[in-house]
Amino acid sequence: MKPMNRRAFLRVAGLSLLTPYVLTHVQDMVAAQTSSNALLNERWFAVNPAQEPERVFSLSVASGDPSPSGVVLWTRVSPEVWSGDRPLVFEVAQDDQFQQIVAGGLINSADFGPERDYTVLIDLDGILGSNQVYYYRFIYNETASRTGRCRTLPAADEDIEQVRFAVLTCQDYTNGYYGAFAHLAQEDIDFVIHLGDFIYESAADPRFQPLPFPDRAVVLPSGEQVAFDLNDYRSLYRTYRSDVFLQAALEQHTWIIIWDDHETANDCYWDEERDTLGAPDHPFTTDPQFGNDPARLNQLKFDAQRAWAEYVPARVRINENATHPQDYLQIYRQFAFGSLVELFMTDERTYRSAHPCGEGDVGERYASTGCEAQADPARTMLGQTQRDWLITGMKDSQALWKAWGNEVFQAAFKLGPIDDTTIYFNLDAWDGYEQERVLIARELRDADVRNLVVLTGDLHSYIVSYLKVDYSKWWNFGRSNMVGVEFMTPSVTSANFKDIIENAVTHTSPEEQALQEVGTDSLIEDLVRLTNPHIKFFNSEYWGYATVEFNRSYCEYTAYDIDKSQNSADVAKRELRRLRVPINRVVIEDA
Repeated sequence: MKPMNRRAFLRVAGLSLLTPYVLTHVQDMVAAQTSSNALLNERWFAVNPAQEPERVFSLSVASGDPSPSGVVLWTRVSPEVWSGDRPLVFEVAQDDQFQQIVAGGLINSADFGPERDYTVLIDLDGILGSNQVYYYRFIYNETASRTGRCRTLPAADEDIEQVRFAVLTCQDYTNGYYGAFAHLAQEDIDFVIHLGDFIYESAADPRFQPLPFPDRAVVLPSGEQVAFDLNDYRSLYRTYRSDVFLQAALEQHTWIIIWDDHETANDCYWDEERDTLGAPDHPFTTDPQFGNDPARLNQLKFDAQRAWAEYVPARVRINENATHPQDYLQIYRQFAFGSLVELFMTDERTYRSAHPCGEGDVGERYASTGCEAQADPARTMLGQTQRDWLITGMKDSQALWKAWGNEVFQAAFKLGPIDDTTIYFNLDAWDGYEQERVLIARELRDADVRNLVVLTGDLHSYIVSYLKVDYSKWWNFGRSNMVGVEFMTPSVTSANFKDIIENAVTHTSPEEQALQEVGTDSLIEDLVRLTNPHIKFFNSEYWGYATVEFNRSYCEYTAYDIDKSQNSADVAKRELRRLRVPINRVVIEDA
């Protein structure tokens, strides 16, 4: 029996919530048996084909955060079958029949028990080959999970010709069905980029959820309308992941996931004055019985982060000894797709300042006439450390394309003037942090960073826009004022922009009246572009996702409309628009 020549026999994850495992074999080499390793018993690998995967793996499997030599694999063992003396097996193969197994191992039962909600995340970085497709499965109690398919990154200096992503966001379980994921499972793509709102912390909030789908109702363990603690967040992830169409998409592709606000609380930020989570709509802030207690809000942030780390296959930095929420979990990170694309995924909730014009709803955060604080240079969306990381990374990148996974709309987006009033649609987006937006744009322009594509979610619309240094220069589209383009993907199911405004407007303020006079039916592309000439495509009537392909000649965005009202894998998929940006030019063209 040959000794292993790759990695240590006992693999201990460097990130505390990633699961340690015993690597039993890598390619043709089998780990030497040791007297202290009672786990290496062939009976743990036995599979009874009569056992259905759902018996043990009711939430199936997933993979995420590819590297040139691995991925992060995820599953959850059903609590009803978990045993304290039975290890979990994983296997990775070159074929979906597992005839060519390249790696396998065992996970001690103590490492995926109740304290982790029975979840498993293992990091195979350093184990697999670059730019390859693999198949993987888990085995427990003679039951094999469904087979997952994963993909590793090319080597950082490899000259690949193209890479194609699906880009998704905002998948409110209560607000529609996941037929889009059934299509995504069949999509010819390399990776999935998810820009946040994988879950919604709210179970029955009429501001965000019209609740027309009674069979999609969510009941939290706390009995509240929004998540109050770790059990609530965990329950939400389990509910979302129970959907068979979402499971199929997670099984078939390797995902790169960031969070937005709803993984914690609507429009959340960091309250610097009180050094606590800012959650303007959460009962911990609004309900007098909870006293707007910073300690309670900090614990909510801890709980949201822990549940995310348990249920999202990601290679992130976790400090289990942290006493401050901002020190617990760092999720901003970057990925190199050979020499073609470098992707930067940012966290725009943990370090951001409060909203500039107040924490009220319509008139302050939404449909706002603006305020002086928008121009405050101290206001930040990213925090200085993350901002410096992003700017430096893009300046230093040798990739042909620079992509930014950005949660909230970056370009300016306003309406007016209407009767001498300008209305900012959403100051929770970059319009509320415009000086930092200008700073980043200037830095990238002055460093001559070319081929910048920002991928965005959050606003539940299809939007394609030019990115400028100064949006007040309406008709200046020269290099001195242009830094790149922005592609927004629509929501999978969440209420679209038109629906949100119809729900928000209640005729109780001048700003609301001004917005209503425009009429929500007028929120169409021509009107939006009239006061936002940098926006070249706008549609907020449909749901679905987008694909974005990068190659050595152009970047191409394709928007798809997929009906959320049908709970069927056969729901129609329609191409809504296809646009293209040629290499080394900031020009948006029809493809």
